[in-house]
Amino acid sequence: MTEAMTWLQTIILGLVQGLTEFLPISSSGHLRIVSELFFGTDAGASFTAVTQLGTEAAVLLYFAGDIRRIVCAWFRGVFHKEHRDNHDYKMGWYVIVGTIPVGILGLLFKDEIRTVARNLWLVATMLIVFSFVIAAAEYYGRQRRTVEQLTLKDGLIMGSAQALALIPGVSRSGGTISAGLFLGLTREAAARYSFLLAIPAVLASGLFSLPDAFAPVGEGLEASGAQLVVATLIAFVVGYAAIAWLLKFVVNHSMYWFVGYRIIIGLLLFGLLGTGVISAT
Repeated sequence: MTEAMTWLQTIILGLVQGLTEFLPISSSGHLRIVSELFFGTDAGASFTAVTQLGTEAAVLLYFAGDIRRIVCAWFRGVFHKEHRDNHDYKMGWYVIVGTIPVGILGLLFKDEIRTVARNLWLVATMLIVFSFVIAAAEYYGRQRRTVEQLTLKDGLIMGSAQALALIPGVSRSGGTISAGLFLGLTREAAARYSFLLAIPAVLASGLFSLPDAFAPVGEGLEASGAQLVVATLIAFVVGYAAIAWLLKFVVNHSMYWFVGYRIIIGLLLFGLLGTGVISAT
């Protein structure tokens, strides 16, 4: 049975989405945790997907110049062979190819993503387990290659890593940035490509989930159209600030800060679940 979402819940969830979408700490995991801990129910995968449109709008605005340049170069290269050595043309293909894994897996496991994957025991486990992946990437990554040195193979590998974020607790940026570090990219280069790579996948997911968000099934919070709009706008504003902060942060700071945070949150979540303070489903 669904429960009407309040405006306080709308604001809080919009803030959480904006703050966590671009950090390697899992926005879907945090929305799931906050919903259960403070509201006693799940905001739902559809609400999560729709509010991600706000954070992706922030990406579109922040990287507007890059996106315009890549799109124009890609179309020029498609129709004129002499323009295909351009890095922006190649980047267009890297984003397209990198989006394929998450698109295929998202369609194949749509029902599981919206149900069993949102179990909080799984979220807690992935928060901790994937922390060690991020730590290993930070430790072993050589960080010598710039975004201009990205290859099609890099795009496919990082795209496959992005698909792991279909499981709440993994983190889209955590997966792609970690893969980039393993491939020898600098943190900034990996983060930039991570943001660009997320655009088609998240936009498609959000638009695909719009009908379900307005007509949810099963248990959880039911948001009105106005609440979805407000939550998405909040996510947009906060998300824009989060992008700017993260790109500056990764230049001079390691990913270990996020590793520590993820482990602490994961352990706290295990404690809350083990003591029965919150329910896993």
